[in-house]
Amino acid sequence: MRRASPPVGVRRMTAPHPAPRTVEQRRRDVLKRLEEDVDAWVSTVNPDATPCLVPLSFLWSQGSLLISTRARRPTVRNLRAADREARARVALGHTRDVVLIDARAGILDPGELPGREAEAFAAKLGWDPREKSG
Repeated sequence: MRRASPPVGVRRMTAPHPAPRTVEQRRRDVLKRLEEDVDAWVSTVNPDATPCLVPLSFLWSQGSLLISTRARRPTVRNLRAADREARARVALGHTRDVVLIDARAGILDPGELPGREAEAFAAKLGWDPREKSG
């Protein structure tokens, strides 16, 4: 039996797989993504275990992800309502090269963010998280 060709103008969904990366290369790729990507998918759950998944802008600074969103948003409400340690799952990258991070989360009010981090956030993303409220 012969395999049918895709219609004209349609490409096959499969592509040759690249060679596996070394552990060192994967670490470099993750750090590059943390330093250069602008947005990440952030997942939290409410007290009823209903998930909330939203894209949020972030800054990678001194081994921590700094993510900014308004206090009234579900992400913040979910983290504040956590019975135990507040947790989030963060995903970076495209579907064929995803970085998943299981994170402990802390909440800072805009005025608590150190100046150096706030300035780095503003330089990377074009807006200052200290100026966002509510």
